[in-house]
Amino acid sequence: MEYARGDAKAYARHAQEVGADYIVVHAPRLHFVSEVDETVFRYYKTISETVDIAIALWSHPDSGYLMSPGLCDRLADLDNVVAIKYSVPRPMYAELTGLASDRIAVSTASEGEWLDNILELGWKLYLCSSPPFLLQTATDRRMHDYTQAALAGDAAGARRISESLDPVRRALRDTRPPEKPHAHQKYWQELVGQVGGRVRPPLLELTEGEKAATREAFEQCGLRL
Repeated sequence: MEYARGDAKAYARHAQEVGADYIVVHAPRLHFVSEVDETVFRYYKTISETVDIAIALWSHPDSGYLMSPGLCDRLADLDNVVAIKYSVPRPMYAELTGLASDRIAVSTASEGEWLDNILELGWKLYLCSSPPFLLQTATDRRMHDYTQAALAGDAAGARRISESLDPVRRALRDTRPPEKPHAHQKYWQELVGQVGGRVRPPLLELTEGEKAATREAFEQCGLRL
């Protein structure tokens, strides 16, 4: 969630009251602020003091800035901050891993980097992103399989399984029209047997031609239903 501080506190309390184990709190959008690190630290500290449940941080470019590894390291000292979805370039999240992995789990959304992050950075958490349910089905769990192989130390086996998903990755990526990622994801979910549905206005729907191209690529990519 990402709201003004008062709203974020209210939603955090609600999540705790209804029994949530943890919340994911997006970095706030800031306007006319020069002391970004201190402002963001106080934002998260206020929310941390509001609830007892765990908090996962989320830094993404759409907030207008990226939280620095140093700031995230400070936030890792808050008692109930346990993880971060760090949607930043790899050097930044590799630096944070070195600084704070003894206190928080560091993760990023890129499935394409997940295997290397297990093998090279010792990661064990893939947090809050769509590839696990877009690249897999109930009968085809290759992302799970290469993850388990990597965690068990079988790097060669993990890479072999991961590379077998390349046609699926290409089909998903190459059929996604500009400005329509949400509609495309929803349609892909329907193709794998999930519930997709329509996007909410003003987001754009896929055309019939875009659906046909996506369906053809999906049928040829080798993902088993």
